[in-house]
Amino acid sequence: MYDMNMELQFHSGKRLYEQIYEHIRDEIRGGKLFGGERLPSTRALAEYLQISRSTVDYAYGQLLSEGYIEARPCRGYFVCRVEELSMGKNGAGEPDGPVEVVSLEEGGSVSERAPSDILYDFSPNGLDMSAFPFGVWKKITKNILNESNRELFALGEPQGDLDLRRTISRYLHASRGVECAPEQIVVGAGNDYLLMLLEKILGRHVGIAMENPTYKRAFNIFRSFSYRIEIVEMDESGMEVDKLRAKDVKAAYVMPSHQFPTGITMPIGRRMELLKWAGEEEERFLIEDDYDSEFRYKGKPIPALQGADTMGKVIYIGTFSKVIAPAIRISFMVLPPRLLKRYREECYFYSSTVSRIDQRILNEFIRDGYFERYLNKTRKLYREKHELLLQELAPFAERFKISGENAGLHLVLTCLDSGAREEELIGKAAERGVKVYGLSDALVGDAPLQRGATLLLGYGGLNKPEISEGIQKLKQALL
Repeated sequence: MYDMNMELQFHSGKRLYEQIYEHIRDEIRGGKLFGGERLPSTRALAEYLQISRSTVDYAYGQLLSEGYIEARPCRGYFVCRVEELSMGKNGAGEPDGPVEVVSLEEGGSVSERAPSDILYDFSPNGLDMSAFPFGVWKKITKNILNESNRELFALGEPQGDLDLRRTISRYLHASRGVECAPEQIVVGAGNDYLLMLLEKILGRHVGIAMENPTYKRAFNIFRSFSYRIEIVEMDESGMEVDKLRAKDVKAAYVMPSHQFPTGITMPIGRRMELLKWAGEEEERFLIEDDYDSEFRYKGKPIPALQGADTMGKVIYIGTFSKVIAPAIRISFMVLPPRLLKRYREECYFYSSTVSRIDQRILNEFIRDGYFERYLNKTRKLYREKHELLLQELAPFAERFKISGENAGLHLVLTCLDSGAREEELIGKAAERGVKVYGLSDALVGDAPLQRGATLLLGYGGLNKPEISEGIQKLKQALL
């Protein structure tokens, strides 16, 4: 089912149902929605857009009357087969042309393996695999290997197989508002590989700005390139653009949808400031790491920064390791046209680092709707854990400020006691058999922590009884 991503303008003077009608119509005409694809139910779309169901009924009714969609009894609304209306030049709707230190797509852990006496590990990179459809994955794998897919054993395209890149392009457009053609996508085995490719594209010894605190693995990778890293402090909205302007850098690495580890969601005003900064010079770019945008629990999903970029300044990086499973080492990078040209000139000889069989499995997993169903299950699962954790943390409100609660798989607890030390809090928790993580581990340079002693509590890898029991132990340790 197509995951609708649209923004309604409530004060534009245009009726809401007309905006919905025109959005879906243009998606069909532009080849973004394919014939036979199911649309969200009127109830589901109304809840998502936070409007009345009758407004969506009017929009769907107009689409029905004009033949863009059809209603199938007991099944829902489906796109009619009108591919000949596609605006794409190529006829397909596309324009031409245990806990350990792991990468951010696995959750961004900042500590080493927990000791054996730890009973409850609130790791920020823990995932719950209980809902994973192992049978479906096995079935897809078996079908692919049983068929005569000899081409899968040949060397594939350096950027990744085109079918998978098409699927990723459509998924990003529907779920994150990312505007890109399959030709702009590069598939790689993890973000580390993609960042190494990026170094070949941007060049060596360039200046790059990073937030503080930030994702330390990316910091270490950039440092290994001999990049000159400039640290830019953050406020409650993220990277401070005024301070960024004072730095002599070519790129800025940001996580606007859910900054790790602070959990800050960058507001639209700050995003526009960053885009303006990037547009002030021809060779300035923003690297957007969108590592866990699928997990948001309050309000509508935050569109990607890339979707608001009209100048080709955003390099968008995402992964399936966080959403599906850590072992699915498939990440992707969306290059703006100028850098895509440079990639093809200077990196054409790098082979894809992802097995073509794995690419085919993932493509069918997403294309046939299994990924969407799995994602819905995990969202529900994590939302329940998220709500339980907030409920259990209620007694902590007198001593700690709780933040980062609207998205992701971890919460941030900042001690209101100015004399508290982070190491002491972590040690007291460990004495009770509880592993928590310190924000200071994500600091870079010599800058002191701007807030009080701060802890990270991840909940993805714990079940609900473990969360309740672990917080009770933590309460005994810290309150």
